[in-house]
Amino acid sequence: MSEVAIAKKAAIVEEVTEKFSAAASAVIVDYRGLTVEQVTELRKQLRDANVEMKVIKNSILVRAAEKAGLNGLEEVFSGPTAVAFSNEDVVAPAKIIDEFAKTADKLEIKGGIIEGKVASIEEITALAKLPNRDGLLSMLLSVLQAPVRNVAYAVKAVAEKEDEVA
Repeated sequence: MSEVAIAKKAAIVEEVTEKFSAAASAVIVDYRGLTVEQVTELRKQLRDANVEMKVIKNSILVRAAEKAGLNGLEEVFSGPTAVAFSNEDVVAPAKIIDEFAKTADKLEIKGGIIEGKVASIEEITALAKLPNRDGLLSMLLSVLQAPVRNVAYAVKAVAEKEDEVA
């Protein structure tokens, strides 16, 4: 192998290592058996959520995972492998891929990374069941508003009772 080719591969390994390190989450999938249209649709859905999906050689993934300190992914990197990286939303790649896998039964989640830690298939599917960031914020807002709303109802009830007495 020429020195130029080795340098190119080293640069790719470094790039993938940075993606692994910077990712809030990454989901590793086997896309074998999907049609071109299905892959295009999956990429579109991921792109709309600011998630980047890359098809990367397994040998490069193994080296990059080692450099990023992610041990235990070697057995996941076999066969056709694509990785969906999200730097912002931890839930987005898992949720989108899990939903897409329900209609495209050939799509298989092989594992992933959640906030710098290797995650199993079960952990990725559990993550996919969580609400997204907007849903969590909505739930938090609802919880924060409840005491204020209850006080308002109590004040209104007291005011109505006083009106009835008068």
